Parts: sequence; C-alpha cells; structure tokens
Amino acid sequence: MPSHTLRVLSLNIRNLMDRWPERLPLLLAEFGALQPDLAGLQEVVYPLQQDRLLAASGEGRYEVRRAWAWRPEAGNSILVRESLSPGLAPETPDDRLDLGLQRAAGRAELTLPDGTPLRFVNLHLHHLGGEEHAPVRLRQVEATLAWLATRSPADATIVTGDFNAQPSEPAYRRMVTAGFRSAMLEANGAEPEVTWPSGLQAPAMDTDGEPGCLDYVWLTGAVRVRSARLCFDRPAVDDPTLYPSDHRGILAELEIG
Repeated sequence: MPSHTLRVLSLNIRNLMDRWPERLPLLLAEFGALQPDLAGLQEVVYPLQQDRLLAASGEGRYEVRRAWAWRPEAGNSILVRESLSPGLAPETPDDRLDLGLQRAAGRAELTLPDGTPLRFVNLHLHHLGGEEHAPVRLRQVEATLAWLATRSPADATIVTGDFNAQPSEPAYRRMVTAGFRSAMLEANGAEPEVTWPSGLQAPAMDTDGEPGCLDYVWLTGAVRVRSARLCFDRPAVDDPTLYPSDHRGILAELEIG
C-alpha cells in the first residue's frame, strides 16, 4: 500500500483572553510558516473568525469545520488543507459530540489521495484540576471512544486535543488501552514536561492546576510517526512574557498507510 505524509497540529489558542490583540500576530506568523495539512484548534471564538484568520495566514488554503462547545459562538475547529479537500466527506450533525460540562469533540472523515480512509478527531476535555475531576475526563474519553465505535473502522485515526490530563491520569491511560499511541512519546521516547502554561503573562491568566503535559496528538491504525515536536512555544522577540497562547502546540509529521 502506498503511504501519504501529513503534518498535523494540535493547539489551544486561548480564546480571546490574555492579550489577544498582541498574541494574534505571533499565531499568524507561526501558523503561516508551519502550514499543517490538518489542524485541531481548541478555544476558538467564531465571531472573531480566529480559525479562518489562521487558515489565511500562509500560502495554503483550508476548509474549516467547527464543533461548538461552551456556547454556539465558541468551541473547537478542524482545518483541512485544500490538497485533502477532495477526499473530505460532507459534514453531518453526527460529526459533533457533546461531552458535557461545556466541552465537545469534532470529527472529519477523509479519504487520502492514495485511497486510504482517515478519521480526524479534535476535542477539549474538562479543565479543572485535582483528583476529584480526573473521573470526569475519563468519562469524556469513554464517550469519545464509544462515539468513534459507531462508525466503520478507518485505516488510520488521529485524535488531537487539549485533554487537560497529565500522563499519570486515567484519561491518558484509557487512550493507551484503547490502542492509541502518543505521537510525542513515540517520536521522542517521552512526553514533553510542559505544554501548559507556555510562559504567557497576562492579568487574567489561568493559574488553576499544576504545570504539565496536557496536549496530545494520538494515533491508531496504519500511521507511523516520522517526527513530533513542540511549536508555538517561543515568546515575542521584544517581550519574553508574550507567547502565542497559554498552551504550547504539538506538531507531528506522520506517514499514513
């Protein structure tokens, strides 16, 4: 079977808080340079067209799929590069899953140019820290897995997202027992120590929870990791307190098929 190489991004863009007007140029510059084939964005505010601004930041063209979460105007977005659009299945109401507690998952079904079926999922899990909140994230993962099981199996499945769960949590372990592999772990032998917080300093910044690895690109099926690294992890040249988001992103180069 021939293989197809994809660059996949996961990034929580921190909605419109924490110095959004200052952060936007950093987001645009890095997305425009990276030009992923598939991107899973979390905390997108739709009236601001944040997802479409990123999609227009470089030479590539993208189709945008949205899955609202805490309100119809905000949630998660999937960006699919134009080269993959011919194989993108029409959007259906079942492509959004309500995970409760103002969280949701979105799904895009694709057929790659070589004929390989690919399922791409993007989600954002419950954010509160502490042991008492870990079972909530586990239930949200279980709901996502059950949702995926309602569709015919794809040759490869990619799940991106802000899980708000460190590798020690049950939600992480459940992804592993379900057959998913972390791209960062597979490529580098370890998860990054920290994907949140990034180093961004702002008056209303989120300080709930311990710093750690919360963001992932998960894989199962006929997909191999060529490389994986952090991105959106550098401050502005003239301001060490200004980062693109309060999360660092994950960029994975994958071979499908």
